[in-house]
Amino acid sequence: MLEVIRIPVLSDNYVWLMHDAASGETVVIDPAVADPVLAAAQARGWTIGQVWNTHWHGDHVGGNAAIKAATGCTITGPAAEADKIGTLDRMVGEGDEVRIGAHVATVMEIPAHTAGHIAYHLADEHIVFVGDTLFAMGCGRLFEGTAAQMFANMARLGALPEDTAVYCAHEYTLSNGRFSLEVEPDNAALAARMVEVEAARARGEATVPTTIGLERATNIFMRARNVDELAQRRAAKDAA
Repeated sequence: MLEVIRIPVLSDNYVWLMHDAASGETVVIDPAVADPVLAAAQARGWTIGQVWNTHWHGDHVGGNAAIKAATGCTITGPAAEADKIGTLDRMVGEGDEVRIGAHVATVMEIPAHTAGHIAYHLADEHIVFVGDTLFAMGCGRLFEGTAAQMFANMARLGALPEDTAVYCAHEYTLSNGRFSLEVEPDNAALAARMVEVEAARARGEATVPTTIGLERATNIFMRARNVDELAQRRAAKDAA
């Protein structure tokens, strides 16, 4: 079994620390910073051997160099963004595989937030690390890509098994949900979820990971019927 630990950093980022007890291997996904990650691993007696990056933004790769200096780990990230991530040891793209112990993660290219954004899908474990593409009740801003690309991403991720755990990199759920209720005020599943989210945040609790099933029911971007509808919703959210 894989154990995944959430490490909150900066104002609303999550770094993920994944450990395989059978092999003793540990992977960091999208380290914005290094010190809290190194401390979390040390506290558990885990040795970091790998870093997996989903895209080049600083709040996902900012800890790469220091973690590598401290551990000698191997850093993997999107080949299409290698020129922007100077710390990469291995560059991967669609269909490539990375491993933690006996567990295999397949790389999915999901551009839109950035031009070379990727996800890591561990199908056998029903886990996907999506960076800033899919959020709880949200999707990433279209900084370097198009609404058509994001629409395709939502369809592709939405086709994964509904019990797939979705590990995104930010705590945006409350604002996403409030906006979503304005768009789909009659969505009973969305309204019920927001009651839970409001309560969790009031207690200072995290709201991710989420699941594909939850997103199918409550994510207005995944539920968009066509590219134009997604584009309109994304533009309205950006302006909100």
